[in-house]
Amino acid sequence: MWIQTWALMLDAYRELNARKLFWITLILTGLVVLVCATLGIDENGVTFLWFDLPLPINSTVVPVKVFYLSLFTGFGVSLWLTWIATILALVGTAGIIPDLIASGSIETMLSKPISRLRLFMTKYVFGLLFMALQLLLFCGGFFMLIGVRGGSWQPGIFLAIPIVLLFFSYLFSVCVLLGMLTRSTVASLLITLLLWFGLFGINLTDALMISARAAAQLNLQDRQESLDNEIGIAERHLDLMRRDGEPIPGEAGVPLAAGATNTLESVNERIQRRRENIPEAEDRLERAKKWEGRIFLIKTVFPKTSETIGLLERNLISDEDLDRMMPEEEQDDKVLGTMADKRINPIVQDTIRSRSMTWIIGTSVVFELVVLGAAAFIFARRDF
Repeated sequence: MWIQTWALMLDAYRELNARKLFWITLILTGLVVLVCATLGIDENGVTFLWFDLPLPINSTVVPVKVFYLSLFTGFGVSLWLTWIATILALVGTAGIIPDLIASGSIETMLSKPISRLRLFMTKYVFGLLFMALQLLLFCGGFFMLIGVRGGSWQPGIFLAIPIVLLFFSYLFSVCVLLGMLTRSTVASLLITLLLWFGLFGINLTDALMISARAAAQLNLQDRQESLDNEIGIAERHLDLMRRDGEPIPGEAGVPLAAGATNTLESVNERIQRRRENIPEAEDRLERAKKWEGRIFLIKTVFPKTSETIGLLERNLISDEDLDRMMPEEEQDDKVLGTMADKRINPIVQDTIRSRSMTWIIGTSVVFELVVLGAAAFIFARRDF
């Protein structure tokens, strides 16, 4: 059994080695690391080769280690690996199953004493290997870069390999299932990309719903504080009237119009308006919570692509280091924090970062197992 599996893996490696896109992606990944190595930071600011870049950060504010870790997570992982390298990997691996079942080679494979399930899983692992080698090169390059130029060896960056590979496996499992159903490389790739952008839209909607809930919550809090302030003003005014011996409207038979002052009347009017606004704010908060909960349930069913990648940033860079990387005026205008209240963004970030790893990875892996199980079942039962 092990000899057969090893033979399948060698065959998969030969197929991988023969793909030009694999080597192109590998070369591009190496070039990205080299370009990042040309960037640096000193007491004057950010440098590119021997040029100074006009950016409002320097080594006195941001340590060199934090600068390169932020470059690794912010550009390397979030942009290159998560988007560009993933798209290239999907393009390079989308045809694995369609080519197998449509080229006539499937009959030769099935004629050997190899179970269909093992053949299917070998092809699936081959697709993951395409991405894993890119990750190994990228993380190894950045490990050397941070160690040599940043003066700090960070083995934690190798966490990107399992995390990004897990992220890629969510999409690849869908691509494999679609390849089984459509027998078309182009169709499976396009529908997978469409699903990916759909997941991005769900994630963006989730963040917007959290922002809406946070805005409604802060609005209710502000209105309650305003009401409390108005009541406090009225009570202090009444205390002054009692201390000065003035008649209090509504007390001891004094008519409301007899001893009421313009100040007290205006305060009472504002208190009434504030009280009338409270139910509206409470209703808005309840609606926002309901929509936030509905989107959360939808997200639970699907793989959490953004949150999975976010786990790497959680482990490598602290909130304090992230704040140091961004000037204060820019922190107030982060995406999702631009809803006219600078207090919203921290609530959104705390809510997203508080979601457990069990929920993020567990529910995503369940989705992947269901999809992959369906593809394996079809492959095992289909009459080719």
